[in-house]
Amino acid sequence: MQDTSTQYDAVIKKCRDLFINKMKDYGSAWRILRLPSLTDQIFIKAQRIRGLQENAVRKVDEGEVSEFIGIINYSLMALIQLEKGIAEQPDLSTDTATELYDKHIDITKTLMMNKNHDYGEAWRDMRVSSLTDLIIQKLLRVKQIEDNKGKTLVSEGIDANYQDMINYAVFAMIHLGEAK
Repeated sequence: MQDTSTQYDAVIKKCRDLFINKMKDYGSAWRILRLPSLTDQIFIKAQRIRGLQENAVRKVDEGEVSEFIGIINYSLMALIQLEKGIAEQPDLSTDTATELYDKHIDITKTLMMNKNHDYGEAWRDMRVSSLTDLIIQKLLRVKQIEDNKGKTLVSEGIDANYQDMINYAVFAMIHLGEAK
Protein backbone atom coordinates (compact mmCIF):
# COMPACT_ATOMS: atom_id res chain seq x y z
CA MET A 1 0.00 0.00 0.00
CA GLN A 2 3.00 2.30 0.26
CA ASP A 3 2.99 2.48 -3.53
CA THR A 4 -0.66 3.58 -3.44
CA SER A 5 0.16 6.31 -0.93
CA THR A 6 3.02 7.62 -3.08
CA GLN A 7 0.91 7.49 -6.24
CA TYR A 8 -1.98 9.20 -4.46
CA ASP A 9 0.31 12.00 -3.28
CA ALA A 10 1.67 12.51 -6.80
CA VAL A 11 -1.84 12.89 -8.24
CA ILE A 12 -2.88 15.27 -5.47
CA LYS A 13 0.27 17.37 -5.95
CA LYS A 14 -0.73 17.93 -9.57
CA CYS A 15 -4.28 18.87 -8.54
CA ARG A 16 -3.11 21.07 -5.66
CA ASP A 17 -0.63 22.95 -7.87
CA LEU A 18 -3.43 23.76 -10.33
CA PHE A 19 -5.74 24.80 -7.46
CA ILE A 20 -3.10 27.20 -6.12
CA ASN A 21 -2.39 28.68 -9.54
CA LYS A 22 -6.11 29.20 -10.19
CA MET A 23 -6.42 30.83 -6.75
CA LYS A 24 -3.65 33.22 -7.81
CA ASP A 25 -5.48 33.96 -11.09
CA TYR A 26 -9.07 34.16 -9.82
CA GLY A 27 -8.93 34.41 -6.05
CA SER A 28 -11.61 32.55 -4.15
CA ALA A 29 -14.48 33.51 -6.47
CA TRP A 30 -15.69 29.89 -6.10
CA ARG A 31 -16.66 30.67 -2.50
CA ILE A 32 -19.98 32.13 -3.71
CA LEU A 33 -21.00 28.80 -5.27
CA ARG A 34 -23.74 26.88 -3.52
CA LEU A 35 -23.28 23.12 -3.14
CA PRO A 36 -25.70 22.22 -5.96
CA SER A 37 -23.66 24.44 -8.30
CA LEU A 38 -20.46 22.62 -7.36
CA THR A 39 -22.22 19.27 -7.70
CA ASP A 40 -23.38 20.28 -11.18
CA GLN A 41 -19.83 21.31 -12.16
CA ILE A 42 -18.57 17.89 -11.06
CA PHE A 43 -21.46 16.22 -12.91
CA ILE A 44 -20.52 18.04 -16.14
CA LYS A 45 -16.92 16.83 -15.80
CA ALA A 46 -17.98 13.23 -15.09
CA GLN A 47 -20.42 13.21 -18.03
CA ARG A 48 -17.68 14.55 -20.31
CA ILE A 49 -15.35 11.76 -19.18
CA ARG A 50 -18.04 9.21 -19.88
CA GLY A 51 -18.59 10.73 -23.31
CA LEU A 52 -14.86 10.59 -24.04
CA GLN A 53 -14.83 6.95 -23.01
CA GLU A 54 -17.77 6.08 -25.26
CA ASN A 55 -17.11 8.24 -28.32
CA ALA A 56 -14.36 7.62 -30.83
CA VAL A 57 -14.34 11.23 -32.07
CA ARG A 58 -13.15 14.09 -29.85
CA LYS A 59 -13.90 17.67 -30.83
CA VAL A 60 -12.09 19.37 -27.92
CA ASP A 61 -8.42 18.63 -27.35
CA GLU A 62 -8.62 17.82 -23.64
CA GLY A 63 -8.59 14.32 -22.28
CA GLU A 64 -9.88 12.54 -19.23
CA VAL A 65 -7.05 13.57 -16.92
CA SER A 66 -7.94 17.27 -16.88
CA GLU A 67 -11.56 16.36 -16.14
CA PHE A 68 -10.58 14.05 -13.26
CA ILE A 69 -8.45 16.90 -11.86
CA GLY A 70 -11.55 19.09 -12.06
CA ILE A 71 -13.60 16.49 -10.19
CA ILE A 72 -10.98 16.35 -7.43
CA ASN A 73 -10.64 20.11 -7.07
CA TYR A 74 -14.37 20.87 -7.26
CA SER A 75 -15.03 18.13 -4.68
CA LEU A 76 -12.47 19.70 -2.37
CA MET A 77 -14.11 23.09 -2.87
CA ALA A 78 -17.43 21.48 -1.92
CA LEU A 79 -15.92 20.02 1.26
CA ILE A 80 -14.57 23.47 2.14
CA GLN A 81 -18.01 24.98 1.47
CA LEU A 82 -19.57 22.37 3.77
CA GLU A 83 -17.17 23.40 6.52
CA LYS A 84 -17.16 27.17 6.02
CA GLY A 85 -20.58 27.85 4.54
CA ILE A 86 -21.21 29.85 1.38
CA ALA A 87 -19.70 33.34 1.18
CA GLU A 88 -21.30 36.42 -0.34
CA GLN A 89 -17.93 37.56 -1.69
CA PRO A 90 -14.55 35.90 -2.20
CA ASP A 91 -13.11 35.76 1.31
CA LEU A 92 -10.16 33.36 1.39
CA SER A 93 -6.53 34.10 0.70
CA THR A 94 -4.55 31.59 -1.33
CA ASP A 95 -2.76 30.49 1.85
CA THR A 96 -5.97 29.95 3.82
CA ALA A 97 -7.69 28.15 0.94
CA THR A 98 -4.62 25.92 0.53
CA GLU A 99 -4.60 25.09 4.24
CA LEU A 100 -8.27 24.05 3.98
CA TYR A 101 -7.53 22.07 0.80
CA ASP A 102 -4.71 20.24 2.60
CA LYS A 103 -6.88 19.57 5.66
CA HIS A 104 -9.66 18.00 3.58
CA ILE A 105 -7.31 16.00 1.37
CA ASP A 106 -5.60 14.60 4.48
CA ILE A 107 -8.98 13.44 5.84
CA THR A 108 -9.93 12.02 2.44
CA LYS A 109 -6.61 10.22 1.99
CA THR A 110 -6.91 8.67 5.46
CA LEU A 111 -10.38 7.39 4.50
CA MET A 112 -8.92 5.96 1.28
CA MET A 113 -6.06 4.23 3.09
CA ASN A 114 -8.47 2.65 5.59
CA LYS A 115 -10.87 1.47 2.88
CA ASN A 116 -7.97 0.38 0.69
CA HIS A 117 -6.72 -1.82 3.51
CA ASP A 118 -10.14 -3.37 4.07
CA TYR A 119 -10.90 -3.87 0.36
CA GLY A 120 -7.44 -5.16 -0.53
CA GLU A 121 -6.82 -2.57 -3.24
CA ALA A 122 -9.72 -3.90 -5.31
CA TRP A 123 -9.70 -0.66 -7.31
CA ARG A 124 -6.52 -1.81 -9.05
CA ASP A 125 -8.59 -4.46 -10.87
CA MET A 126 -11.28 -1.98 -11.89
CA ARG A 127 -11.57 -0.22 -15.23
CA VAL A 128 -11.40 3.57 -15.47
CA SER A 129 -14.88 3.45 -17.00
CA SER A 130 -16.21 1.72 -13.86
CA LEU A 131 -14.62 4.38 -11.66
CA THR A 132 -16.31 7.01 -13.84
CA ASP A 133 -19.67 5.29 -13.41
CA LEU A 134 -19.17 5.16 -9.63
CA ILE A 135 -18.47 8.90 -9.60
CA ILE A 136 -21.67 9.53 -11.56
CA GLN A 137 -23.60 7.30 -9.15
CA LYS A 138 -22.20 9.29 -6.21
CA LEU A 139 -23.21 12.51 -7.94
CA LEU A 140 -26.77 11.27 -8.39
CA ARG A 141 -26.82 10.37 -4.69
CA VAL A 142 -25.55 13.83 -3.74
CA LYS A 143 -28.20 15.47 -5.93
CA GLN A 144 -30.88 13.44 -4.16
CA ILE A 145 -29.50 14.37 -0.73
CA GLU A 146 -29.42 18.02 -1.81
CA ASP A 147 -33.05 17.72 -2.96
CA ASN A 148 -33.79 16.27 0.50
CA LYS A 149 -32.27 19.41 2.10
CA GLY A 150 -29.22 17.46 3.26
CA LYS A 151 -31.20 14.88 5.23
CA THR A 152 -30.60 11.14 5.02
CA LEU A 153 -32.34 8.37 6.93
CA VAL A 154 -29.65 5.68 6.95
CA SER A 155 -27.09 6.74 4.37
CA GLU A 156 -23.79 8.55 4.62
CA GLY A 157 -23.88 12.29 4.10
CA ILE A 158 -22.80 14.55 1.29
CA ASP A 159 -19.24 14.88 2.61
CA ALA A 160 -18.58 11.13 2.40
CA ASN A 161 -19.82 11.10 -1.20
CA TYR A 162 -17.49 13.96 -2.19
CA GLN A 163 -14.62 12.12 -0.49
CA ASP A 164 -15.40 8.95 -2.42
CA MET A 165 -15.52 10.91 -5.69
CA ILE A 166 -12.08 12.34 -4.94
CA ASN A 167 -10.69 8.90 -4.24
CA TYR A 168 -12.26 7.32 -7.33
CA ALA A 169 -10.87 10.14 -9.48
CA VAL A 170 -7.39 9.68 -7.97
CA PHE A 171 -7.59 5.94 -8.69
CA ALA A 172 -8.61 6.68 -12.28
CA MET A 173 -5.68 9.07 -12.69
CA ILE A 174 -3.30 6.45 -11.29
CA HIS A 175 -4.66 3.94 -13.82
CA LEU A 176 -4.34 6.43 -16.67
CA GLY A 177 -0.75 7.18 -15.63
CA GLU A 178 0.08 3.47 -15.53
CA ALA A 179 -1.43 2.97 -18.98
CA LYS A 180 1.28 5.10 -20.61
